[in-house]
Amino acid sequence: MLKAKTHTGLVFFPAYDWAISATHPEREERLLYTQDQISEEGLLDVEGIDEFKAGVVDIKDVQRVHFCVPDARSVMTESHFISAGGAKTIGKAKMDGLVDRGFALVRPPGHHAMRVVHGGRGFCNVNNEAIMIEYLRQAYGVDRVAIIDTDCHHGDGTQDIYWHDPDTLFISMHQDGRTLFPGTGFNNETGGPTAAGTTLNIPLPPYTSEEGFLTVLEKAVLPILQEFKPDLIVNSAGQDNHFTDPLTNMNFSAKGYADLTARLKPDIAVLEGGYSIESALPYVNVGLILAMAGMDYSHVVEPEYSAERLRQGPSITATIEKTCQQVIDTWNDRQNIRIRMQENVIYAERHNTVFYDTDGFYESQHETLQVCRECSGVLKIDSSVERKMRVLAVHIPRKACENCRKTGYQWFEKTDMGPYDMILLQDRPEDQYRVRKK
Repeated sequence: MLKAKTHTGLVFFPAYDWAISATHPEREERLLYTQDQISEEGLLDVEGIDEFKAGVVDIKDVQRVHFCVPDARSVMTESHFISAGGAKTIGKAKMDGLVDRGFALVRPPGHHAMRVVHGGRGFCNVNNEAIMIEYLRQAYGVDRVAIIDTDCHHGDGTQDIYWHDPDTLFISMHQDGRTLFPGTGFNNETGGPTAAGTTLNIPLPPYTSEEGFLTVLEKAVLPILQEFKPDLIVNSAGQDNHFTDPLTNMNFSAKGYADLTARLKPDIAVLEGGYSIESALPYVNVGLILAMAGMDYSHVVEPEYSAERLRQGPSITATIEKTCQQVIDTWNDRQNIRIRMQENVIYAERHNTVFYDTDGFYESQHETLQVCRECSGVLKIDSSVERKMRVLAVHIPRKACENCRKTGYQWFEKTDMGPYDMILLQDRPEDQYRVRKK
């Protein structure tokens, strides 16, 4: 019998009862073809590759991460609870020592879901990786986490959740936002005043091939990971960089994905996008599983693959090398950037307009961070959707100092309810979630 070199766990959840529409790219067939391919390859018969059944997250797991408006059950279906539960299941298996690495092949995806959630955007309602990470922090004391997002679309939701968290390194490599939804993820997006430099974006030109992705990994991602020294590496494993994907314009291959996974060595991977249901996903997922298990993946080649046809041009290579250097420069200068951003600043503010493309409305956000020299700072978000609800969301961070905790409770308890339908509080040190309503 074949044996995996690295004990690897898998969770499958195709979400048979959830789809945006019967013909939408984000539908159950995304994983059914993969399951057939894995069965055909006999991977579940390999010693050291084990399948786990997806659990279900509870409301409290969601509330550690999100302010769901008006509540979690209003923005989540049963499939969302189980999809996030699949990520949580594989995270627990890793932390309990049942596996060395794990891959949650689940849908619906989640990396476009921000801290405040009014509905669906980018096919995402809640952030599977963030829910898993914050559960592991609460239950197992995990501290420093690195999230490497390899989806073709910028992981703007994950970026938003960890914008002010210096203990979470978020690196997103994605197709240039000038050419693809959500239109974000540029070099100057580096995090808030207390966490600048732990958000790093690597926008890539259309038609980047595996050469470009692996260059980014070797010249930027791996050196930064080595210095950051995370307790856990999580891969947001989107597969829509594949050359056959109908929604994107990149030239990555199944073997390229496997090479990237073998070199990155993530502790946990969670499926995000990827919409070439027959031509890409079965091959990419098999390659990823073999790479995580430390097995030979050289035979994994999709039918339309041609290295010569997919080779990137010299201008693309030059752009990528320049971008890698900019990212390294930002990382190396992060302490000075934080000092400059905090200088003479008591409250840092930013305004966001968020488009919920799946549900068809805009959210207006005004965010205020109390800049603190002792912790990452207490945060409040004034969020409104026209003709719907306006809420004030207050977030007290995991390592909040006593002054920031007091400020958070003052914002929650003393703010006039007048303009708001609800005022919400996440108290992470006490693992509590509270609500005030009119």
